[in-house]
Amino acid sequence: MGRSATTKDAQDLFHSLRSAYAATPNNLKIIDLYIVFAVVTAVIQVVYMAIVGSFPFNSFLSGVLSCVGTAVLAVSLRIQVNKEIQGNASQSKFSVPLIDQYRASLV
Repeated sequence: MGRSATTKDAQDLFHSLRSAYAATPNNLKIIDLYIVFAVVTAVIQVVYMAIVGSFPFNSFLSGVLSCVGTAVLAVSLRIQVNKEIQGNASQSKFSVPLIDQYRASLV
């Protein structure tokens, strides 16, 4: 009894996620694809290091951290491009004090 309710809940969840993602604009889907690519590349590098070894460890670190950093920057881009969560109040709350602080440091 519990298993069928769980599978129905999971199916409902996947259906709602699919329908919500279908309404996502194409530019956000492209950014999502890039994020997935960066994360998969980092995972491939970690698996390769686990199998072969980590002799040039600094190369491994630079490769994985560049993939993670790229994914983080892409998430930031996705947040800025998304029009649903974009608002003037949040922009002025954070960007205006930073700009004022930069101008004050120039004087």
